Amino acid sequence: MNSSMIIYTAISLCATGITAAVILYLVARKFRVEEDPRVDAIEALLPGANCGGCGQPGCRGLAVAIARANSLEGLACPAGDAATMPAIAAVLGLEAGTRVPRVAVVRCNGDHDRRPRSSVYDGYPSCVVEHALYRGEGDCPFGCLGLGDCARACAFGAIRVDETTGLPVVDEAACTGCEACVKACPRGIIEARARGIKERRVFVSCVNRDRGAIARAACGSACIGCGKCARECPFGAITVERNLAYIDFHKCKLCRKCVSSCPTGAIHEINFPPRKVELTRVETENTDTPC
Repeated sequence: MNSSMIIYTAISLCATGITAAVILYLVARKFRVEEDPRVDAIEALLPGANCGGCGQPGCRGLAVAIARANSLEGLACPAGDAATMPAIAAVLGLEAGTRVPRVAVVRCNGDHDRRPRSSVYDGYPSCVVEHALYRGEGDCPFGCLGLGDCARACAFGAIRVDETTGLPVVDEAACTGCEACVKACPRGIIEARARGIKERRVFVSCVNRDRGAIARAACGSACIGCGKCARECPFGAITVERNLAYIDFHKCKLCRKCVSSCPTGAIHEINFPPRKVELTRVETENTDTPC
């Protein structure tokens, strides 16, 4: 190959490269999409967890949705603190909506003592997979499977599976209420509820919809749908549908009358001070009697 051939080849390659560069430049100019500069400012105010709790594809997706919206109605970051949305509203010149702070609660009482194992699952360690294959290691087809899909879904390390009980445990201080664990649970036993006054909550820790005798045989602390809690509630906060009681946290006044009326202990009270022990007449007489 002579030198002139090499020069012609080099010139041809350079010309092709320049032409391609010019074409790419013109195409980029023609089809470029102008992005709202506010998107970057909004994203900087978000926590960057990309948990998906807002319903958008990550924090960037939420920032784009907020920048395009005319109001913040229906748009909120569950992982952010109380100052997140007001700060974003200030950037946009809008009014920040109010969102009731929420926390995940586990609606299952079926630990190893109350729901003994009747079989052993030896498949892929995923709640979704086990749920699709069979009822679970216990006799309750509604109970927690304990394989930790919820814990893996949490971007904040706020939920773990207790090895002793086999049930998820929520770290209330770390939980942001993003509902990632809610979406990850195939049994629907995790619910995001209002944190409540002084972080106090009352809820039915069961999702079993079998009839009372069947539910009780599967788990010693299952809701049997007897309706005693609903009759006891003075605020109409409890409904019983398909053999299962549910407490509406919007209506619940935290009086706890339902807790003491539940014959199976399926209703939980969280973060309340210890109840005062009421002494019977005989105990009182024994206490007043000098030694």
